[in-house]
Amino acid sequence: MGCEPLIDPHTIATLNSAFAGLKTSEFRGEARVIVPRELIYPVLTALRDKLAFDFLSDITCVDYLNYRGAEDRFGLVYLLASTGTNERLNLRVFLNEPDLSVRSAVPLWEGANWMEREVWDMFGIRFEGHPDLRRILLPDEFTAFPLRKDYPLQGRGERHNFPVLHRATS
Repeated sequence: MGCEPLIDPHTIATLNSAFAGLKTSEFRGEARVIVPRELIYPVLTALRDKLAFDFLSDITCVDYLNYRGAEDRFGLVYLLASTGTNERLNLRVFLNEPDLSVRSAVPLWEGANWMEREVWDMFGIRFEGHPDLRRILLPDEFTAFPLRKDYPLQGRGERHNFPVLHRATS
């Protein structure tokens, strides 16, 4: 028994005809498109405006450090859905140091704001044009990116340098 595809083959064909250099794959009904960094914003725009992908459900990142067979350090992941057609699509953009930046998706989906801030805070991926790219989970004084695989499990002692916060009494 096979899995029901979560994407219309016409959607993938439309993307491939509009943008050269995309790599596509499917696994257990889920479609993945690997997008070069310079094409991510035009591809996201086309998916929203021409192919009715109106819901950005998540932006996250994967650190492929020491991953067998990996050619790139980071894989930035965009999970999109179309509420009208019930299609789902997974986009990946691979990044390497020293240039860990892509164009912000906030102009397309306002909900990308906090998702991009989280990826910046945890992995250090910069989103160019983001309206307020600052830490969202960690204190401003924190200088590292703790979800990178080269970050020590016990931390680097940063906690001891943070200002102590006291709860106000009422």
